[in-house]
Amino acid sequence: MIEIEIIPALSDNYIYLLHNKVTEHTAVIDPGVSQPVIDKLMEKKWDLNQIINTHHHNDHTGGNLELMKIWNLELVAPFKEQNKIPNVTHYVSHDDQINIADISSKVIETPGHTSGHVCYYLRDYDLLFSGDTLFRMGCGRVFEGTMEQMKNSLKLLKNLPDKTQVYCGHEYTLSNTKFCISLEPNNIKVYKEFEEVSRLRSNSSKTIPFLLGNEKKLNPFLKFDDNSLKKSIGLEDKNETEVFTYIRNSKDSF
Repeated sequence: MIEIEIIPALSDNYIYLLHNKVTEHTAVIDPGVSQPVIDKLMEKKWDLNQIINTHHHNDHTGGNLELMKIWNLELVAPFKEQNKIPNVTHYVSHDDQINIADISSKVIETPGHTSGHVCYYLRDYDLLFSGDTLFRMGCGRVFEGTMEQMKNSLKLLKNLPDKTQVYCGHEYTLSNTKFCISLEPNNIKVYKEFEEVSRLRSNSSKTIPFLLGNEKKLNPFLKFDDNSLKKSIGLEDKNETEVFTYIRNSKDSF
């Protein structure tokens, strides 16, 4: 019933087209630029109906206005970033139910990377568009929120089913996995993940989408409550936020 096109853009961004094969409605998620989106739509012979933004950063919204000049579009964006994204037609907040390409979706507020960042969860298809909150083997930098907010946002995503396929905003997986090895040098599963990611990237293959259940086992930004990780980094007596803060600060300087 659905088809997803992954469009690489800029240096490491991913833009997504979500197409409903029944209604022929198509949404674009986080168009940082417009031309690659236009090219893919022409190739697929799809019309565009909707723009979905996870947050206000220009590498996720920069193509909005150009696309809106070509198509009569609904633009969906976070209510808490209402003064940062122009021409929005529909604001969303936590737990809102909206249709993306005529597919029921739940809005999950995930502040941290930005103050109003949201993710979109398509329960019927086990899909999550995570923007810059959750990456494969990583998470977004904390720019506008607090470390505790970001940790709690990731905790919300961690509660989603293991079978959830995640589509994130950037291809950072190789560098993320190298960092994970530095935290857990004795974790064989992390090394195996690194080998798999290295193989994919050596062929210029995408590492997206990825399985949330696997991230719960391997991604240190989801393991702030994991005793083996806490022992590996010498923080057995620290709370979740302290552990997360240490990991995020370490990645920022990695």
